[in-house]
Order: sequence, then structure tokens, then C-alpha cells
Amino acid sequence: MRRIFVIRHGNTFASGTEARRIGCRTDIPLVESGHAQARQLAAWFAAQPFAVERLLSSPLLRARQTAQAIADATGHGPDGTKDWLSEIDHGPDEGRPENEVVARIGAQAIADWDEYGVAPPGWIVDTDARIVGWRAFFAEGGGGVDLLVTSNGAARFALIAAGIPAATLKLRTGAFGELEVTDGAVRLVRWDVRP
Repeated sequence: MRRIFVIRHGNTFASGTEARRIGCRTDIPLVESGHAQARQLAAWFAAQPFAVERLLSSPLLRARQTAQAIADATGHGPDGTKDWLSEIDHGPDEGRPENEVVARIGAQAIADWDEYGVAPPGWIVDTDARIVGWRAFFAEGGGGVDLLVTSNGAARFALIAAGIPAATLKLRTGAFGELEVTDGAVRLVRWDVRP
């Protein structure tokens, strides 16, 4: 059996700051609360009774910073980055506040994205390539524990690629999901858990 933890990076906006849609074109660091979330994740993984087989992340700074905190706590250094773990491109909504995004595409488009992974108009997601990336990763076989640090836009495709229905595809910042792969079958253990 193989265990895969899909981990969303920590906060990139400070409390009280208006959050914006930030995708792959905006490579911003974690803010202090995001570093605190990364440390919480790191402490949780370090306390688990398993050894980390691989620690992979998105190429974006916020994911690499979160992965590094986990690496420092677990003693397992980062094993590199994967492009299919990178955040999506929000197209014309990149950098815009959420109220402006909803005004442009509507609340239903956001709900469809969070519940079904249907990209709103103008967003560049490359759904097929992401699904291929996740499925290839699932098919690698072997055992052990893999930690994948990514973003909300990319994480949802783990569930879509595995054909696993969920109440929401969204992962909150500083949260993780756990999947088990046994003989090629992928099972959801838990989703959107903050330590």
C-alpha cells in the first residue's frame, strides 16, 4: 500500500488583507501566518510513525517554503518539484479581489470549480495534462509515504483523476488530504484536514 498526502501551502495573505486570486503567474511567498501553518504541518508529519519516501512540491515559492518546513522537521529533504503540481492560471482574474472575480464570472462558476473542477471562462487549467500527471503518479506503484505540496487549483485534480467524489474539491491553506493506493486502486482516506 502507498499513502499519498496532498498538502496545500500556507497563507499568502495576512489577516485583514483582501485576498486575491493568485495563480501560477504570481510567485509570492508565505506570510507569517502561512509560515505558522507550514510549521504546524511540519510538526504533524514529524510526529507520525512513518518515514517519508518522497517530498515533492510545486515550483512556486509558497509551496517550496511549505515543503522546506516539512523537510526540516522530518529530516527528509525535498525531492524536487513537479510542474503538474503548480497552481492554475486565473487568466483575466489573476490578482483580482474575489468580489471582482465573482462579479465577472458569477457565484455558480466558483461553486462549479470548487465542487466539480469545471474551470470558469478565461482560466487556463490544462485539465487533461493535470489528470494525466496525477494518474501517472498513482500508477508508479510501490509503497511508502509520499508528500506532495501544492496549491488549491492543482490539488483538486488528485480527486478528479482518481474518480473520487467529494463534497468539495477545495483544500484550505495549511490543510491536507490523504489517499491510499493499493493495486492501482485509489481510495480517499480524508480531505481538507488541518493539523
